[in-house]
Amino acid sequence: MNSLVRRLLDQSADAADVHISYDEARVLARHDDPAVRRSLAGHPDTVPEILYYLAEDPDPRVRRAVIANGQTPPLAHLLLAHDSDADVRGDLAAKIARLAPGLTEHEQDRVRQSTMEALQALTADQIPRVRQVLSEALKDVANAPPSVIRQLARDVEVAVAAPVLEYSPVLTDEDLLEIIAASPVSAKLTAISRRRRVTEAVSDAIAETEDDAAIAALLGNTSAQIREETLDRLIEQAPEHPGWQEPLVRRPSLSTGAAVRLARFVADNLILVLQSRADLPPETAREVARVVHRRLGEPRRQDGGVADRPDGQPAAPVTWRRPSPQSTDRARSMAERDQLTEKVVADAIVAADEDFVTAALAVLADLPAPVISAILRSGSPQGMVAVAWKAGLTPSTAVQLQAQVGRVAPPDLLRPGLNGKYALKKGEMTWQIDLFRRAVADAAAAGAGEG
Repeated sequence: MNSLVRRLLDQSADAADVHISYDEARVLARHDDPAVRRSLAGHPDTVPEILYYLAEDPDPRVRRAVIANGQTPPLAHLLLAHDSDADVRGDLAAKIARLAPGLTEHEQDRVRQSTMEALQALTADQIPRVRQVLSEALKDVANAPPSVIRQLARDVEVAVAAPVLEYSPVLTDEDLLEIIAASPVSAKLTAISRRRRVTEAVSDAIAETEDDAAIAALLGNTSAQIREETLDRLIEQAPEHPGWQEPLVRRPSLSTGAAVRLARFVADNLILVLQSRADLPPETAREVARVVHRRLGEPRRQDGGVADRPDGQPAAPVTWRRPSPQSTDRARSMAERDQLTEKVVADAIVAADEDFVTAALAVLADLPAPVISAILRSGSPQGMVAVAWKAGLTPSTAVQLQAQVGRVAPPDLLRPGLNGKYALKKGEMTWQIDLFRRAVADAAAAGAGEG
C-alpha cells in the first residue's frame, strides 16, 4: 500500500499508469493524508461509488477534485450543489453548464434528472459568484434549459443577469418585454439593448424607459430594429441627451429628415461625421451641408450646440474679412525674424485687434486667413481652441482668444482641463479646422464673405 501511495503522489508519474483496485481505493479513501485522497478523487480508475463517498470529504480540495473527475456520478453532483464551500459550488457550476444543453425541466431519466436538479440548485445559489459562473457558461448556449435561463435573466444581481440578457438566444421577446417592464435597472436594460438582434417591439420598450445609457446602447446597435416613429421621437429628445448624439449620427439608413434635424443641434465634431457619411443620398448631403454652413454663423454653447439668438433672427452665413496687407506683411516679417511670439499675439488679443490676430494666426497655424477669420467671427469656442492649438499657443491664450476676439460669454468659455492641457482631443481640433476650411471653400464658391 505504501508503494501505491508513493506512486499515486508522484507528480512526474502518469496517472493512467497507476492502477488502483476497488479494495485499494476503499482504503485510500480513508487515508489520513488529504493529498492522497485528492489524488484518488482525480484518478481515472476511481469508480463512481468511491467518488460519491469522497464528495463528502472534509477537505474542499478533495471535493473539487471529485467535480473535475469525468467518472463522478450525477448524484454526487446533486450532493455537491449544496456544498458549504462556494469555490466547490463554483467549480460544479462550470461543469454542470457543460452538461446542461438539451436538459428539460421534466427529465424522466434518473441520471439526467439529477443533473437538472443540481443545475436548478446552483441557479438559486446564495453566492452571486456561483450564479455568475453559471450565467457566463450558459449565455450563448442555444439549447440551454429555458427555465434556468429565465431565472438567471431575472436575477437581482446585474453580474448574473447581464450575460444571458445580452447573449442568450433562448430568451424570447415576451421574456425580454416582461423583464424590461419588471426590472427597469439601467445595466440590465443596456444589456438587452446590445443583443445581436433587437426587434422593433423590444426597441420601443427600451425607448419608453427613457434610460439614458440603455437608449445610447440601442442607438449604437446597428442590428437593432427601430421604427421610424421611435427614432424621430429620440431625435427630438437628443439635444438634452448628449450621449445619444454620436450613435444617432452614425446610425445606418438615416432618412433625409432625420439627418437634417441632427445637423441642427449635434456637437461640432459630430457634424463633420454626419456630413462625411458616404451613404447619405446626394440631396440629403447637400441639405446637411447647408445646415452646417448656416450653423457656423450662429452663437455657440460650450457643448458645441447652437445657442438661442436674442433677436430671434436667422443665422448669418459663413463670412470672413481678410486682414489688411499691412497686418499680413507685419506678421510674416516678424515670423521670419522669429519675433512673432505668443506674447505678441496675446497682446493683440487683449487689444481685440482682430485684423492682426487673424494675420498672425494664419502665419503661425499655416492656414488661409479666411478660415481663421471665419472661425473668429463664428464665436465657436471649439473652433478658436483648435486654431490656437494649431498655431502653437498655450491653452490659456486660447481662453483669451475666445473672450477678447470671439466675445464668447464667460460660462461658455472652453477652458483647459485640470492637467492644464487643451480640453479637446487632437482629433476633435483637427475636425474643427477641417470643418471651417470646407465651409469657407463652399461659401466662397457661393459668393459669401467680405473680401
